[in-house]
Amino acid sequence: MYFAGVDIGSTMTKVVIVDEDGSIRSRIVGPTGAEHRRLANKVMEEALQQADLSFKRIEYVVATGYGRFNVPFADREITELTCHAGGIASLFPRVGTAIDIGGQDAKGLKIHDGKLVDFVMNDKCAAGTGRFLEVIADTFGIKFEDLGEMSLRSTREIGISSTCTVFAQQEVVSRLSEGILIEDILAGVNDSIAERTINMVRRLRIETDVVFTGGVALNPGVVKAIEKKLGYEVFVPEQPLLTGALGAALLGREYVLKRLAGNEPIVRKERQLAETTFFAQQ
Repeated sequence: MYFAGVDIGSTMTKVVIVDEDGSIRSRIVGPTGAEHRRLANKVMEEALQQADLSFKRIEYVVATGYGRFNVPFADREITELTCHAGGIASLFPRVGTAIDIGGQDAKGLKIHDGKLVDFVMNDKCAAGTGRFLEVIADTFGIKFEDLGEMSLRSTREIGISSTCTVFAQQEVVSRLSEGILIEDILAGVNDSIAERTINMVRRLRIETDVVFTGGVALNPGVVKAIEKKLGYEVFVPEQPLLTGALGAALLGREYVLKRLAGNEPIVRKERQLAETTFFAQQ
């Protein structure tokens, strides 16, 4: 049996397929567009192709993320908080606190014995998120993926006082006009993200191990800044974008296996399948 998790985030859509043992068989990441349903079909197709599976072999599909209700072939929807907690705990069983910074929000999760017990979230403002870093990258005319490595070359961190994306952008431009090096400004931007995030997560009473996920976790400058604030190492998954989709797949697996063990019926929604090769029931 195989199980799939589909995580439709604000900027990226992810699919993970696991087998009956919980081992990952395929994982795909694609940009989230305006048409969630079409993209969910496309990314799922790619995951099936990577695993060399037809859709009829997928026993259960769990959708998560803010676009989870737009996955037409899902059997169930589960919140991203629960799925992230499960996915992170499967990779780091000793996790106590998780920090997740995505495209449009930042979250802090308190996890005990692999389960979510509390959380905090900033979803009111893009400051301190991936979108904030995209604005900064556009301002400098550099690639988003280069921000982290450039900031690590800094020798003089320049503080950024503004917490609003618009005002922070203006402050960055002002600093640049003063002749301050881009890497020093970027180090200050990363520090401001770390400060904002840690202040939010401290409301949970941070407990180790601390795991950092989401697209911003791919920025080594932000990782370094968070570690500096905490005073110890944080753990970053090899693919920090996939923990939500992984958790969704594993929750689907857990549900089905528990139902089968108790000889109970498996409850599913009616799947609306795309007419494509990999979704074909043949």
